[in-house]
Amino acid sequence: MKRTRNVCPFCGCGCSFYLLSEGDRVVGVEPSPSSPVNKGMLCVKGWNAHEFIHSPERLTMPLVRKHGELVETTWEEALKLVAGRLMDTKKNYGPRALGFLCSAKVTNEENYLFMKMARAVFKTNNVDHCARL
Repeated sequence: MKRTRNVCPFCGCGCSFYLLSEGDRVVGVEPSPSSPVNKGMLCVKGWNAHEFIHSPERLTMPLVRKHGELVETTWEEALKLVAGRLMDTKKNYGPRALGFLCSAKVTNEENYLFMKMARAVFKTNNVDHCARL
């Protein structure tokens, strides 16, 4: 059984655990006793954090809409499309026409960078967090 240290993807607390894998399959999690955040404990979401990894419904490629249908594409094309549409919206309607919604499923540092991008690059203060919903 292989153990790979990871950070839980379900909130911004930063709990650590080990993903347990056999061959190429992740089969469970084990809390990290040395983590100063969770001190060897996990919530129910953390204990089940591995279950989505091998789901047949999981998206594994970016999708873009072409001719009314979602089709697989490269990350480069998808990011270029999103960046272009955001910049077009800002140019045509102003920065107040944009809004950015952060997520509890990433780290606090990633949320901070996202907020900085919204404010510094797109010049908007329209930033919120899903915890307020």
